[in-house]
Amino acid sequence: MYREYKTFISEMDGGLQTNLSFDLVKRPLNIAGRPACLYFVDGFMKDDVFEHLLEYLFALTPETIDGIVSMEEFRLSKIPYVQADYTDSVQEAITQVLTGPAVLVIGGISGALIINTRRYPARGIAEPQKDKSLRGSRDGFIENIQINAALIRRRIRTDSFRLEHFRIGKRTKLDIAVGYIEELIDPKHLKALKKRLQQIDINGISMTQQAFAEALIPSAFINPYPKFKFTERPDYASACILDGKIVILMDNSPAVMVLPNSFADFFRDVDDYYFMPLVGTYTRLIRILVALMTVAAVPLYLLAVSHPNYLPPPMHFILPKENAELPLFWQLLILEFVVDGLQLASLNTPETLSNSLGIIGGLLLSEFAINAGWFIPEAVLCIAFVTIASFSQPSFEMGYAMKFERILLMIAVFLFDFWGFAVMVIVLIIAKICIKTIYGHNYLYPIFPFNRRAFLRLLVHCHAVRFA
Repeated sequence: MYREYKTFISEMDGGLQTNLSFDLVKRPLNIAGRPACLYFVDGFMKDDVFEHLLEYLFALTPETIDGIVSMEEFRLSKIPYVQADYTDSVQEAITQVLTGPAVLVIGGISGALIINTRRYPARGIAEPQKDKSLRGSRDGFIENIQINAALIRRRIRTDSFRLEHFRIGKRTKLDIAVGYIEELIDPKHLKALKKRLQQIDINGISMTQQAFAEALIPSAFINPYPKFKFTERPDYASACILDGKIVILMDNSPAVMVLPNSFADFFRDVDDYYFMPLVGTYTRLIRILVALMTVAAVPLYLLAVSHPNYLPPPMHFILPKENAELPLFWQLLILEFVVDGLQLASLNTPETLSNSLGIIGGLLLSEFAINAGWFIPEAVLCIAFVTIASFSQPSFEMGYAMKFERILLMIAVFLFDFWGFAVMVIVLIIAKICIKTIYGHNYLYPIFPFNRRAFLRLLVHCHAVRFA
């Protein structure tokens, strides 16, 4: 009678190896006079819920389950707990145990009962440090995909909002969810995304975000331009969904992936949605202008110093008043690397010391470098302006892409003067034109190909969101 039960238990033991892992628990039970076995991960289970459920199961008598031969029937007629499912696959049962739910096997009843009483260790919901807003909500995504889904569902209450579940990675078995509103997206885009997800064939995904992005869209090593935008704010993710975007939630990650994205999408910020249209338009235009300045300011300054006779007399104040031991190009290039080094050092500095050490260290280093004759004040001021202005870019990845553009323009000016700057600008524009988004659209859309309506939406902020 219990041959199938013994086989199921034997395969479960062989897969989980509970004797080799202290946190994998196998608990023999006796339910209604039948042998049973419970598998779960210690630390994932809601003890109070399961105690009540076990009390109910221990109270069952042989007569109450007589005639029940499948776990599906047992679940439908005898389990009062809402989050319960069943499976006939041993491998599925093992996967469920490792992802959090408990699995119950009862002799004489085929299959296994999946009881979702998991409770992952998680931090509290708080506003993200990176994606802060002046007037927005103060909640943010955490490392629990279920809570993140609830934060979005709380804001989007239409019945056409979908959250489809996928599992990626043979070893990590990463849980992801694809969120969208049916009538606002292109069905072809959704189909293409699902096909890509199903074609991902890797053993595991470590560190979640970037590893998953590279598995979804492999890109060239020398291409620094991001194709995904990440956010830790549920209000911004919800706004993107209402704009017709698709979001991907990943378990163990507080960042939600937004797609598709063109180059222009990286200039939108969460505060645009909380200001009046005029103010939001102004801040967005300033953000675009500052981004262009962070790329072109240093190369143009290097070009102006090389050809001071081309400058009108009122602009001569930007020219350096004194010379240094190092040529200006090498001063600017070294300062670019020094700033990155200070930023990396601040990440590893204790929080109580990071602000003071960053400010004092930067001031001391720049002052000593100027007094020693290594750098001129104008070079330090130029890099300081670019560094501070770069923080106006909401995307960390796009900020570094612009930094690489700036360095390439500096090298082109140093080697080939004005013609080097002009040619490198053309090369960078062509490089963006050649890049395609996940759905094959041009990266510079709506500028190339030009779309007047989408271009105006890029420049002029509007709160109106209309369903198709």
